[in-house]
Amino acid sequence: MKSYVPNTAAERQEMLESIGLVGMEDLFADVPEDLKLHRPLNLFAGMSEMEIRRAFQKLASDTDPNMPIFRGAGAYRHYIPAAVSQLAMRSEFYTAYTPYQCEMSQGMLQAIFEYQSLISDLTGMEASNASVYDGGTAAGESLLALRDSKRKKKILYSAALHPDVIAVMQTYARFASLELTEVPLTPAGITDISAIPSLSEGAAGLIAPQVNFFGCIEDSAALAEATHAFGGLFVAYVNPLALGTLARPGDCGADFAVGEGQPLGLPLAFGGPYYGFMTTRMKLIRNLPGRIVGQTTDADGNRVFVLTLQAREQHIRREKAASNICSNECLCAIMSSIYLSLMGPAGMQEVAQQNIQKAHYLAKALCAIPGVHMRYPNTPFFNEFVLDIDRCPGEINDELKARGYMGGVRLRRFLPDDQGMLWCATECNTKEEMDGVAAALKEVLK
Repeated sequence: MKSYVPNTAAERQEMLESIGLVGMEDLFADVPEDLKLHRPLNLFAGMSEMEIRRAFQKLASDTDPNMPIFRGAGAYRHYIPAAVSQLAMRSEFYTAYTPYQCEMSQGMLQAIFEYQSLISDLTGMEASNASVYDGGTAAGESLLALRDSKRKKKILYSAALHPDVIAVMQTYARFASLELTEVPLTPAGITDISAIPSLSEGAAGLIAPQVNFFGCIEDSAALAEATHAFGGLFVAYVNPLALGTLARPGDCGADFAVGEGQPLGLPLAFGGPYYGFMTTRMKLIRNLPGRIVGQTTDADGNRVFVLTLQAREQHIRREKAASNICSNECLCAIMSSIYLSLMGPAGMQEVAQQNIQKAHYLAKALCAIPGVHMRYPNTPFFNEFVLDIDRCPGEINDELKARGYMGGVRLRRFLPDDQGMLWCATECNTKEEMDGVAAALKEVLK
């Protein structure tokens, strides 16, 4: 099969010259050199359809889809009821486009409205937008919402946020002329609330996680109180599944609740697509980016749905817009709506409690092995925890994989100087799997 690039080399060169560039590499001048590959991609040469099928079958044969997984770090393996994918496969959902013409899009608009209602109820907030691209984007957009509410340029953030989320926030801040100030961690692995007053002068607010990157459960109510004490707004970056058992952000005094929706019925899918959610209190609803679907009545008094509170600047005067988010991850959000509807409050509570119980069982089993230590032994945690082990994490994972287990994430992947491992257990991990990986780790460390 030939290349899918539809234009010739000469045509591409003509297009580059028309915008004042010499070569293709000039298009990527803003990408740091250390992120560039500096070599051709290791791809197959052109092949026939049969050859491609054989190549992918060989790749699939090298992967064990049933390997027990003990890592999360932002993307989690949870059980997804079969009805979620079956209902989401309906053509009305997965072929639908942006519902600009409300009279032609009542089904899609109602689906988004139901999603907004569910995610608002889950977070304890009063309003939701129609989702954004992912959790990192939701965090970045929340910075713009804080800036718009206070017209201040400084925003505090917790060092306990996911490092990738922090990186996205830094990109947003750079191009929005915002100043980000980090609130450090305590020795217990949570946000240092006592440091907030000394850092808060001129700040518009604080964004902090619940649960944090290290799996530790934060005191969201205290964080909200400390933020409101200096006149700022508090953004809670939450794991939505944990809200089945932890207090909701709205009940803790948060002004915004944002996060990654993947734990709510979305498969790992090699990293996406996922979606981000954003909720807030009614008084701040105009600070939300993107669109919001509202409910009203038509001329005959029928219940109908419309797009509302969406700034036209996002489409026609983009340089003047507070945000340029004008799309949404609608199919992913619908999958979460189906998941939440199937689970209900009791189901959400049960799955959250299973995550807590199984993570604690796994942590106890692993820490019984000589040379394995909990980094934050006295801090409550949800479904993840950090272990310090007297051996290279990369070598440990290689040997665990050879024994049929996917071990914890090397923290060095996110934090260059950190030699710890972030382990995770969810409702999908059985007692036999957890006992098995503990036995395998003990054998590896011998």
